[in-house]
Amino acid sequence: MLGLMTLFLMPIQAQAYVPVDRIVAVVNEDVIMQSELESKIRAVRGQMQQQGSPLPPPAILEHQVLDSLVQNRIQLQIAEKSGVTIDDEILNRTLTNIAAENKVPLTQFREILEQDGYNYEQFREDIRDEITLSQLRRREIGARIVVTEKEIDNFLANQKFQETPQNEIKIAHILLAVSATTATEEVAQKRRIAIQIRDDLLTGADFSNTAAAVSDGANAENGGDLGWRKLEDVPSLFVDYIPDMKKGDISALIKSPSGFHIIKIVDIRNDEVNIIQQSRARHILIKQDNLTTDEQAFEKAQKLKMRIENGDDFALLAKGNSDDPVSAIEGGDLGWVTPGTLVPEFQKVMDSMPLRKVSEPFKTDYGWHIVEVLERRDFDNSESVKRANARALIRNRKIEEYIQNWTLRLQDEAYVEYRLDES
Repeated sequence: MLGLMTLFLMPIQAQAYVPVDRIVAVVNEDVIMQSELESKIRAVRGQMQQQGSPLPPPAILEHQVLDSLVQNRIQLQIAEKSGVTIDDEILNRTLTNIAAENKVPLTQFREILEQDGYNYEQFREDIRDEITLSQLRRREIGARIVVTEKEIDNFLANQKFQETPQNEIKIAHILLAVSATTATEEVAQKRRIAIQIRDDLLTGADFSNTAAAVSDGANAENGGDLGWRKLEDVPSLFVDYIPDMKKGDISALIKSPSGFHIIKIVDIRNDEVNIIQQSRARHILIKQDNLTTDEQAFEKAQKLKMRIENGDDFALLAKGNSDDPVSAIEGGDLGWVTPGTLVPEFQKVMDSMPLRKVSEPFKTDYGWHIVEVLERRDFDNSESVKRANARALIRNRKIEEYIQNWTLRLQDEAYVEYRLDES
């Protein structure tokens, strides 16, 4: 039942009987045995077959698996010296989660493994090793991986339209029309006018007003606005120009049988719009401390709520009583709050409150609160999501590169002797 496993949490099948075992690698003061290597190869081969991945030649697979075992053994040795340990409580919780992902209790999961020929105790230790390595790598990386706002800007700027077909472009258009029967001198005159119009636009003239005044296009009355379009919906005449243009850019003069065209990229957006509901709220926080018991903090919050309901000003009471120094200065105002930025208990109460009503006192880890929601709005969070996705992608690339270099450095610094090819 290999389907129960994940590639990250790779099971080790119970070792078949091996008449003669031998050392295939020495790693500092430790060794890797032939039986261990063969067991890991069987597991890896089973995973690859299950996923439909092509298997490399046996000799190459053997070397790849042994390299992985050596690298892990070096890191486990460092973890032991550094005091990185995984106790049974963490291990059992992880195993319970693995069983839950497979929709079976842990006892049944163990039975399934053993029925399919897997050594459960060895599986436990493999999971312990994986968690140990994960913690060691997190500690090693620490604050070393930094993604700057400039890197995110560059990443997003370097994405081309061809690479992101989900982009939509808002285009404005000016046309100075000519036809096949237009006299040559008139065509030349129209071209000179079009050049002058484009020069004026580049030096700051308003595109919409200009289009309304001079364009012969069907959308002139709307300032030349062609609306939001995917790249495949853009007139073929403009397609070759758009990929190299950014928001706000004015195109070169475009000639067609119908006349001279100028286009502007008014805006660019991703059609995977992420609309969220934000709340603008204010609150008063009363903390428990050495001088204030939990009960007293609750009673104070309750009295403040009653004073507000009786006409006292929320902002003034927040300034004089709230133990949240940042918002107290603003009369308790938290500004526009995006879901997920506050603790869950606070978010739940805030989301449930009607506008302009003061909540009953409620408790979080910070203390007792009363909250009032002043406004709600739908907010396009697409740009934040796009930047967050870019940040995660850049960070993951950096982590992958760092871990690879770190692993190679550790291997260079360790004593490793391969004996795989010895007879």
